[in-house]
Amino acid sequence: MLEADFVIIGSGSAGSAMAYRLSEDGKHSVIVIEFGGTDMGPLIQMPSALSIPLNMSLYDWGFASEPEPHLGGRVLATPRGKVIGGSSSINGMVYVRGHAHDFDHWAEQGAAGWGFADVLPYFKRMEDSDGGEDGWRGHGGPLHVQRGTRKNPLYGAFVEAGRQAGFELTDDYNGSKQEGFGPMEQTILGGRRWSAANAYLKP
Repeated sequence: MLEADFVIIGSGSAGSAMAYRLSEDGKHSVIVIEFGGTDMGPLIQMPSALSIPLNMSLYDWGFASEPEPHLGGRVLATPRGKVIGGSSSINGMVYVRGHAHDFDHWAEQGAAGWGFADVLPYFKRMEDSDGGEDGWRGHGGPLHVQRGTRKNPLYGAFVEAGRQAGFELTDDYNGSKQEGFGPMEQTILGGRRWSAANAYLKP
């Protein structure tokens, strides 16, 4: 029988990060139990296949919303990962932090320790960002974050359309200026999805 100091049920983003933090000092043993299967197939790891696992019962729990009255009673798919890494193994790999004003609002409403200044050090500790403002971004953390490529001709057209529509531009929407048009950030490393499992569970 396996024994450990800690047993974590679920290897999604929270479970993977918790396992990493509990075991990083080398003093505690951790077992992670996941209902779903392996994430090692190309449909999970290859970024260009991102839409396929969302539609596969092998990787997705198949949850749906309640009928939406303002959408004519339609039921909307709500993909949730049933695989090592949880939803981080089937999502769109877009990296967007919560807005600073939302965190500050929570703190104002009584959620002590949840202001943006309180949570920023944890975002930075988590990240291994390949760009952005140093005071706002982390380097050397387990979660690789890369700037989207600007080589696609549609990138320039997209940003220019936003500018012409009156929106501001930002080079780092996870930095000091969170609103505006700019390059997308992705949890990808070396052409491979960098899920919570890749970041926190794999050596």
